Amino acid sequence: MKTSNRRGFMKAGVAAAAAGAGAAKAQQLPLKKVVHYRNGKKPDKTPLFSGAVSYGNLLFIAGIGAHFEGDIKAHTKHVLDQIEETLKNAGSSMEKVLQCRVFLNDLNDYKGMNEMFQGRFGDEPPVRTTIAAAGGIPGNSKVEIDVVAYI
Repeated sequence: MKTSNRRGFMKAGVAAAAAGAGAAKAQQLPLKKVVHYRNGKKPDKTPLFSGAVSYGNLLFIAGIGAHFEGDIKAHTKHVLDQIEETLKNAGSSMEKVLQCRVFLNDLNDYKGMNEMFQGRFGDEPPVRTTIAAAGGIPGNSKVEIDVVAYI
């Protein structure tokens, strides 16, 4: 009698586990690389790199700089505005950013960058790494920022 109950219990447990695994599998997003183009239009010529790529529900945005005359505050604001626009274009938002990497041309700009950065990512900002890039930022930007977010 005990053996029979134990086998029935085991069969029910295996069936429940299999059903749970099937449900979890059905909820997963298809893992596929998707490139998010500005204005939704693929360029005629293959670019050097993609600006925004998602895989599943993760979104990777390449480093964005500010290539105009201005101080660190103007550059940081411009870069954060561009990141926000790119996130929205891909179906995400500043509040969904998980990681942020900041590259400064000059570490003396740290305070000014922080003034513009404060509050831009909501009440629970992402993890962040900030470094001064040896040799400077390409295009004479005072700052370059890249992010990883979820969709």
